Parts: sequence; structure tokens; C-alpha cells
Amino acid sequence: MRAVRYHDYGSADVLQIDEVDRPTPDRDEVLVEMRAASVNRVDVMFRSGQYGDLPLPSIPGGDGAGLVAAVGEDVAAFEPGDRVFASGMDRAEGGTFAEYAIIPAEKLALLPDGVSWADGGAIGNVGATAWTALEDLAGVQAGDRVLIHGGSGGVGHAAVQIAAHSGAEVITTAGSEAVRARLTDLGASVVFDYESDSLAEDILAAADGAGVDTILDHQLEEYLDLDLEVVTEGGTIISTMGHIPETNGRPFYNKEVTIQPLKMDNHPSRRPVLKRLARLMEQDVLAPVVADTYAFDDAARAHQEILTGGYVGKLVVTP
Repeated sequence: MRAVRYHDYGSADVLQIDEVDRPTPDRDEVLVEMRAASVNRVDVMFRSGQYGDLPLPSIPGGDGAGLVAAVGEDVAAFEPGDRVFASGMDRAEGGTFAEYAIIPAEKLALLPDGVSWADGGAIGNVGATAWTALEDLAGVQAGDRVLIHGGSGGVGHAAVQIAAHSGAEVITTAGSEAVRARLTDLGASVVFDYESDSLAEDILAAADGAGVDTILDHQLEEYLDLDLEVVTEGGTIISTMGHIPETNGRPFYNKEVTIQPLKMDNHPSRRPVLKRLARLMEQDVLAPVVADTYAFDDAARAHQEILTGGYVGKLVVTP
């Protein structure tokens, strides 16, 4: 079978197409004939060696969608021919940028018939992150005010929709005017330019001076001061960075703010959250935005484009 692999760490140019043996699923695994896989920023970090010495050669891709080709003897939830989508693949398990991928059954769910391969391939990691942050950790409810930094990104555009569906008033940020308009279409109540010199003041004004209840932040090192200024007393800041920067005496204790790091590696079973995402997509509540698709031969270009930004949603690679 064909697979995108890299044999050394480096720029996107290290990605190449290899012919490799089709893998065989173990007892609790599923062999999936991949139809679409998304590009995530963590894939770039793995490929560039930012996470240290990890096994090589490696196939990138941490989520995707496809048809079940075979199942391990302990797998009862799936059978050949099922449409499925995945989230949470790690480097030890292999990636989804291949014609076939081995995926643990606990990282799969059925993909509704009405959801395209591209949409199913795009939503796994970002949707699971957004849901876990807003619903499982923050418990966002109707009437809450939620600030989502970078609403145009993969996690951001899913979080905007999930928070809006929960009945929250969604405040988010983005770059261009066109992108900001698109986020309004996805459910944001107001969208600000993240480069604005008056961003904190604008957010507080949009929140009637009371502050926001929950903040989802992927660049806490840059925005912690602003977050602490605009969050309400007793509010929650969730960092998808996975760690908390030093607060250095900023208004943290006075507001009794909870700062919660989110590390999805701590959530190995993804099937429950994937089932929720499947229902939301089936009900047209959650609509993944696929900004562009690339063939395997253009995987390097996809890895380059994810760093440029300027688009809403996800980039998807297809065999």
C-alpha cells in the first residue's frame, strides 16, 4: 500500500510516498481503508522533531475517516464495511496518511451516512478537543459568555459551533474581515480582530462589562494577561497548550479563576466524544469546514499551508 512517511526530522520536504506492507489488526484494533485524513499542527511538530527522538520512519496523521476493512478478534463494535472516523492516534500506533491504517477500536466511532469523508476526516482531533474543553471541563451552559481565541482554526471553528449550540454567547477573534464574517455564520455573536490594540476593552464591552465565564486559549503565553483581565470572577480559562505559564502576581487569586490545562493524551478512549460529535454532525449542528484538500503527493504542501493561516477550518489529505 502507499503511505506518506518521513525517515528523518525536518521541513515538509522530508515527506515522501513509500510502498509498505498492509498492516494486520491486533485483538482490539481495526484496519481502516482511509478515505480522508486531516492535517493538525501537532503533526508538524512531530515531523520537525520538536517532540524529541521518536520512532522513524513515521506516518503522519492523528485522525481521519474511512471504511472498516478488518477487525481484531476482540472488536465487537465494528465490522467490515462500516463507515468510521477516528481521533487520537499517536506516534506509537502509526498515522492515517496511508491507504490503510491500524486504529484502536476505542479511538473510532461510526460516521453517519450523511457526513462526507472529508468532513469526517477533518473533525476527529479538533472536535474532540473542543468538546472536552467546553463541555467536559468547563460545563458551558445556556447564558454563559465564552471567549474563544482563534475562532478560525481547527479547534476554534469547532468550539464556536459547540458553544453556540449550548446556548452560550460566543465571542471570538480572527484576522481578516472575510474570516470574521464566516465565524459569525458559524454561530459567533461577535468577532474581533486579534491584532486590535483595544482587544481587552472590546471584549469587556461586548460582555457588558461583566467579563466572560469561560475562555478557550491556545496561546496562553501570549494572552494570559488579557484573559485574566476579561474573565469574570470564578471564571475558567482552559489552555490547550497543556501547561500553565507563570502568573507572576497577576489578578489570579483575587478573581478565584480556575486555569485548566487540557492534554488530550490523558483521554485515551475517544469513542464517547466521537459519538457525540457524530450526533451533532448528523443533526447539522456541527459542520466541519474543509478549507482545502490535497492528494498524498501534495502532503508536503498541506504541511506548509497549515502554518500560513488565513483560512477557516481544516486541511484534508486524501489517498
